Amino acid sequence: MKTFTATPADIDKKWIIIDAEGVVLGRLASIIAMRLRGKHKPSFTPHMDMGDNVIVINAEKIQLTGKKREEHFYWHTGHPGGIKSRTKQQILDGAHPERVVTKAVQRMLPGGPLSRKQMTNLRVYAGTEHGHEAQNPTVLDVKSMNKKNTRS
Repeated sequence: MKTFTATPADIDKKWIIIDAEGVVLGRLASIIAMRLRGKHKPSFTPHMDMGDNVIVINAEKIQLTGKKREEHFYWHTGHPGGIKSRTKQQILDGAHPERVVTKAVQRMLPGGPLSRKQMTNLRVYAGTEHGHEAQNPTVLDVKSMNKKNTRS
């Protein structure tokens, strides 16, 4: 028996749309990261970009459990004294609420050139409007997936 290794000709990318309204951020990000890498496919090959193109809508309506809305994102400008921070609530209320979802997914992927390439297959929108109707994306119901997998 030989080990199967996918080639670029074997890769079949699909378009998936996910509605993030009322979904917990961490659970959503882990599902998106799995889809971007292609780990849901039986022909998964770790060194190839096998993942699907993922469209996330309603990113401004995600759920954060506990006190996570008051937690900070930190970054540095590169200048002396240039540490900056914003709470997740400030980012969600601001001009770019989709950045919370993007950063959560980015931090669930392994670092390196391949994961940077896989992040280009993610499109996040704050509202319900997106410009990808021509790709005929299939709807992935994340809410029912989470209810099925959680214990009572």
